[in-house]
Amino acid sequence: MRKLDALFVHPNAAPAIYQKLSDNLSAIEPPLWAGLLAQYTRRKGFSVDIVDAEVEHYDVAQTVAAIHDRHPRLVVVIVYGQQPSASTQNMHGASELVNALKGAYPSTKVLLVGGHVSALPKKTLDEEQADFVCQGEGVHTIRGLLQADMDDVASLKKIPGLWYREDGKAVFTVAAEIVPEKDMPTEMPGMAWDLLPMDRYRAHNWHCFDNVHARTPYASIYTSLGCPFRCTFCCINAPFGGSSFRYWDPQFIITEFDTLARKYNIHNLKIADEMFVLKEKHFLELCKLLAERDYGFNIWAYSRVDTVKPKHLEALKKAGVNWLALGIESGSKHVRDGVTKGRFGELDIVNIVRQIKEAGINVIGNYIFGLPDDTHESMQSTLDISLDLNCEMANFYSAMAYPGSKLYDIAIEKGWKLPSTWVGYSQHSVDTLPLPTEHLPASEVLAFRDKAWQTYFTSPTYLGYVRKKFGEDTWKHVKEIAKIKLTRKNAATLQPVLAN
Repeated sequence: MRKLDALFVHPNAAPAIYQKLSDNLSAIEPPLWAGLLAQYTRRKGFSVDIVDAEVEHYDVAQTVAAIHDRHPRLVVVIVYGQQPSASTQNMHGASELVNALKGAYPSTKVLLVGGHVSALPKKTLDEEQADFVCQGEGVHTIRGLLQADMDDVASLKKIPGLWYREDGKAVFTVAAEIVPEKDMPTEMPGMAWDLLPMDRYRAHNWHCFDNVHARTPYASIYTSLGCPFRCTFCCINAPFGGSSFRYWDPQFIITEFDTLARKYNIHNLKIADEMFVLKEKHFLELCKLLAERDYGFNIWAYSRVDTVKPKHLEALKKAGVNWLALGIESGSKHVRDGVTKGRFGELDIVNIVRQIKEAGINVIGNYIFGLPDDTHESMQSTLDISLDLNCEMANFYSAMAYPGSKLYDIAIEKGWKLPSTWVGYSQHSVDTLPLPTEHLPASEVLAFRDKAWQTYFTSPTYLGYVRKKFGEDTWKHVKEIAKIKLTRKNAATLQPVLAN
């Protein structure tokens, strides 16, 4: 029997990342990068498999056992999450897994791939027991390792995007080229859906407010990679070596939607692109193809206040886009300008949210507290605008210096205190440690964020709106969610303001 060439592993760190929310509230999404890389590697003639420890609810010991049972030549541990910033928090599970795996089976070859490790490749190799770290999106590095003698340093030197050890020191080969857009249908030909338990993934609870009892099955899918914008707080482009925005051709990517609908009976679907509503030629053509098929998808996708236009809304709705996530970030244009997220004012925000709702599309408002210029007054204005907009869903975040973001570089340069553990970068973890601002300590930022969440989801105006629009079951569901209180360790002793 031929030995398995590569096993792609998505670790399970959900309990540490989400606390009690991981029980049945947070989404469980297909590990997209595991699926993309597995499909690429399989098309190159290698035998592959995927272990998704999160959906299997495996602990570390069970994951190690599942890996050992398959006897792979190379274990590829995927350090990605449901959105770009989630890569760093998933490093917690990856580190625990690699330590246990190498402790039990030291000869097993392990490669770490993902946004976090691409942002901090040398630090990762210095601190972790993995044999290799990939700097880049991974396709050329994985193929190179599988074609090489992984014990021969001379062979390793020829592999692009690879960090390895030579005489105990971290060594980098050469940057790997990203897959050009024209080659994406052949070099990154969709997902290895057949290697995943597609009947077990779970949508976000709000995504299913129309029917909160029907969150499974669920899938997410990329139609593009990267982002052309350079928001200071975002680390989306860390795996690509800079701003790199590439699309799969709509005529190709629609075949993936076909597979999800026809083979896996998917209804709830996330388009995971960092910015789906951007390039009209791309997303409008895809919307047309989806509308023609009329699969009845319940889709959510990301947009920006300054990219979604009223003329787009009918096409999006007909395609099954029932939710749009808007990065509003702050109620203060001055604060948005400070993180290169400006170019629109409060009137623009109010108007576009109103127009989206009138088109029958629900809105997820994303807000950040604790951006560098934030004060109590500006954070209050952010909460106030969230309450005024009364979107069907709101996400409240604390500003974090995610590795791969400009904020991280600034934090290192300025010597700002950062989380002592990778799970401390999770918005929902016990160890959450946000940044302070020029005016406020981190403890006040975090306290304001947590109070803002409770204020929004217990607001009589919001609850009344939910009850009227989605019904009694959803209203009761939201009230139960609001009872969950996150535990925060040492919240009163967090770092002082940046000015100190």
